[in-house]
Amino acid sequence: MRPLEGITVLDLSQFLSAPSATLRLADLGARVIKVERPGTGDICRTLYISNCVIDGDSSLFHAINRNKQSVALDLKDPASRPTLERLVREADVMVTNYRPGVAERLGVDYEAARKLNPAVVYGQITGYGTKGPWVKRPGQDLLAQALSGICYLNGNADQPPTPMGLSIGDLFAGQHLAQGILAGVLRAKRTGEGAHVEVDLMRSLLDAQFEVFTTYLNDGHKAPQRSAINNANAFIDAPYGIYGTADGYLALAMIPVPKLGELIGCDALLAYDDAETWHTKRDEIKAIVADHLATQTTGHWLSILEPADVWCADVYTWDKLMSTEAFADLGMTQRVSRPNGTTLETTCCPIIIDGNRPRGGPAAPTVGQDNDKYVA
Repeated sequence: MRPLEGITVLDLSQFLSAPSATLRLADLGARVIKVERPGTGDICRTLYISNCVIDGDSSLFHAINRNKQSVALDLKDPASRPTLERLVREADVMVTNYRPGVAERLGVDYEAARKLNPAVVYGQITGYGTKGPWVKRPGQDLLAQALSGICYLNGNADQPPTPMGLSIGDLFAGQHLAQGILAGVLRAKRTGEGAHVEVDLMRSLLDAQFEVFTTYLNDGHKAPQRSAINNANAFIDAPYGIYGTADGYLALAMIPVPKLGELIGCDALLAYDDAETWHTKRDEIKAIVADHLATQTTGHWLSILEPADVWCADVYTWDKLMSTEAFADLGMTQRVSRPNGTTLETTCCPIIIDGNRPRGGPAAPTVGQDNDKYVA
């Protein structure tokens, strides 16, 4: 039995952020009823990140909507209200991610839901909160990253601001929403009191930077200084970064520079015996390391560094990662299917509870696939 079995989630969200939260709740056993527009459904069904279309829907939609049911309802049609209100009354959780003001216009805001179901846990994601000068800005991941400062942590010093290669604002906000919802459900089960859980992309992106942002706040507001060579963290000293080798790449974490010099036979590094220089002369040191590591293969360096307990690693492509025994042991992929027989391979829940992993499907539903169960 999965931990959230018996919990019903009414999911009015679309795109990526909130659906990633309800995906995790579904993986953990909740019944997630996804409410979509009749005909077109969630806009994410046609939001393609590649040319990969699976049974008429984007691979992105499939990735974040498995284990869910779908009900097609036109929220602007008064004829849909009886069904919608019944679903709200029966739900433990209700989730939205509209721009501020839209839920109120549709009559699916927290106050409207609470009148129907005082114990409901109402989760909502916005771009920048529900008040303040940025409320009307579009809550889109790249734009939120651009405003959050995080783009000045990536790439080298001579490169322009560089966004993360993933929609991390959406993903962090989704996980924060799931955490808040679970806390709300726990309280509701104990006391009968519902909750209004609010998260937004901007706060989640700032929270993701807690380590480096705290340094900035307490160190005279000094701006992060990206390394000009193989930057991996704007605050961490040399040799931290990824370096080219004769046949690939090597990731190096924290290690005293002279010790690294001894291990790899680079006498030039022995001169940096003052730890302060690992920061003040970071790029100078990293240039020496880069030139030296390029002379031998990744395997050669790993054979020296790993036995010495140095934090280092090869830099894998997905193909190389998937060929390893370690990846097979993780069990991070699964095959799920739709009722029509369409199958696809996707990731699975990373959480282990009592020694068991939540696995299995079904795959993401078609629009209105479960109307016969919920619409009179």
